[in-house]
Amino acid sequence: MSRQQLEKLAAEQMEELFRKAPQAREFHAGTWFDREYYERHLIETVLRIRLNNEVDAYGLYKIGSKDHRLAATLAQYLAEENNHEGMFLRDLKRFGIEKEQVDAMRPFRSTDYLMGYLYFAINEQGPLPTAVWNWFVEWYSDQYNPVITRKAAAELGAEMVKGSQAHIEYDESHDHDDLMWSTVERAIRGWGDFASAERLLCNFVDLIRLYFTELYEDTVKA
Repeated sequence: MSRQQLEKLAAEQMEELFRKAPQAREFHAGTWFDREYYERHLIETVLRIRLNNEVDAYGLYKIGSKDHRLAATLAQYLAEENNHEGMFLRDLKRFGIEKEQVDAMRPFRSTDYLMGYLYFAINEQGPLPTAVWNWFVEWYSDQYNPVITRKAAAELGAEMVKGSQAHIEYDESHDHDDLMWSTVERAIRGWGDFASAERLLCNFVDLIRLYFTELYEDTVKA
């Protein structure tokens, strides 16, 4: 089992995502920006964080009393991530979008599919899916969110991305990438194998590709 192997696979799968969704490549590289696309991306980030916290709680429930250290680590992550959508809501308010408007919105179908798959996979494989997913989210954030946020600041002004920047700095200061990798290692030992983690990762990135396709069609192409 190698963290470097999973990171390499994540990069390869993201490259495949970019091949199938070229506009997403430019967005992640900081070479293209669209205000409506970015706004809706922030909204979906808020909606996904809320749903993801519920999924994590379900993954914690599925651990039960089988691995107290894994349960404690996931609980720590849940506590540290609690209400992080508030950082993005502050940015959205600067766009003129209030919390009540976000609360009234439905997530994209692709987000429904992702969350549905997570619940299904957790039922089949215990906490392994939520461990792999959370690690990927943190890896993705380290790789791409600073670039996306810098581009947004250049286009809109630094004041408009203060919440997003605060979230990046929080994750960096709390070493969430390392914390989530520790859950992957323990979940593999207790509930699966490395090949299962690789399959889950590929499925997650494919579902994220659906999201970026839907995001583009809902905003830029609409």
